[in-house]
Amino acid sequence: MTRPLTSAERSVLGRNNWLQEEERKAIESRGERGRMEFWLRLTRSRMAKDIKAGRGDVVAGFTLVCRLFTLSMDKRSEGDARLWNALMQYAQQVLEQHGPRH
Repeated sequence: MTRPLTSAERSVLGRNNWLQEEERKAIESRGERGRMEFWLRLTRSRMAKDIKAGRGDVVAGFTLVCRLFTLSMDKRSEGDARLWNALMQYAQQVLEQHGPRH
């Protein structure tokens, strides 16, 4: 027999379900570009909330992630896909372990 979910667990489950549904709708309406735009809007909103809460280091973190992503795209366009492949593999591993379940 499984125990009932706590309110915190129900909240996480509800948020994950909402994320999945919104991402699905974005994909249906605009394809992969819609998915990307959904995650960018969500990230921008979360960053604004973090900044208001006094966690301004989120800007530096996002900047570093963007620079890394751009660098990996540049290297791939130059014919060296190792950084791109490593970044994609790492991102997939992290999301499988810690991200919302899809």
